[in-house]
Amino acid sequence: MAQQHSVDSGTKQSSTLPFPLMQNSDPNASAQLITQGAEALLYRTTYLLPTIPCALKYRPRKPYRHPTLDARLTRHRILAEARVLVKCRREGLIVPAVYLVDWESGWLMMEWIEGSSVRDVLHYWLGTRMTAREDGDVKDGLVELMSRIGRTVGKMHAAGVIHGDLTTSNFMLRPASSAGPGGLGDSELTTNDSTEVHHATETLSSGDVVLIDFGLANQSVQDEDRAVDLYVLERAFGSTHPKAEGLFEDVLKAYGGSFRGAKVVLRRLEDVRLRGRKKSMIG
Repeated sequence: MAQQHSVDSGTKQSSTLPFPLMQNSDPNASAQLITQGAEALLYRTTYLLPTIPCALKYRPRKPYRHPTLDARLTRHRILAEARVLVKCRREGLIVPAVYLVDWESGWLMMEWIEGSSVRDVLHYWLGTRMTAREDGDVKDGLVELMSRIGRTVGKMHAAGVIHGDLTTSNFMLRPASSAGPGGLGDSELTTNDSTEVHHATETLSSGDVVLIDFGLANQSVQDEDRAVDLYVLERAFGSTHPKAEGLFEDVLKAYGGSFRGAKVVLRRLEDVRLRGRKKSMIG
């Protein structure tokens, strides 16, 4: 996960914080700024009770944009993301639940997803844990994880949703048991401890795959849009996990059987790849 920054809502100027953080009645409560992108900031805070964590995505005003245009863009993007999340959950996809929306102030409050990103999970197994990776259970677990990612993307596309920013950072692996963030990496894992290896590989095959960050999502049923979505994931996968490019074939294999019309999308993906290679050659 990205580096976390603590933000004390009592000392931060209220004009820089979204409304829910300014209204926190608990003087000891604080919000953690998890990530800060070009368009939005993501905080971890609480919803209704101090024991219920939630994610607050805030799109601050952009002083370089005309106020009317900025308000329209913020409204459109906040509502688009909220609608896509609601649609995905209605279709049975595991995505964060929407709690509150304020498009005028530019924030969206969602369910907080515990766990580790698939990016961190793959780095864990394919990087520092090379010896453990040789274990057959680990290999099977990684293949199953890739298959579940493929089925998840297929289910999303079948619902008419294009994510727009598919990377391994935007897939979370939420363990069936919430003991520790993601069930991976909380304790030193060695090949001499077969119990730990078995526990972690169970997480690979049994944890929920949760899609997050729908800020660039849109609704479409066009094969071209679906193929480009897959191509973005493939390129991100190859650049972030060069040692595991072979595993991406398991993603595509599972995707191909996930919904009617998926095979057509995979054929279109070949065309998208060809255009991408030509563009890389031309520069």
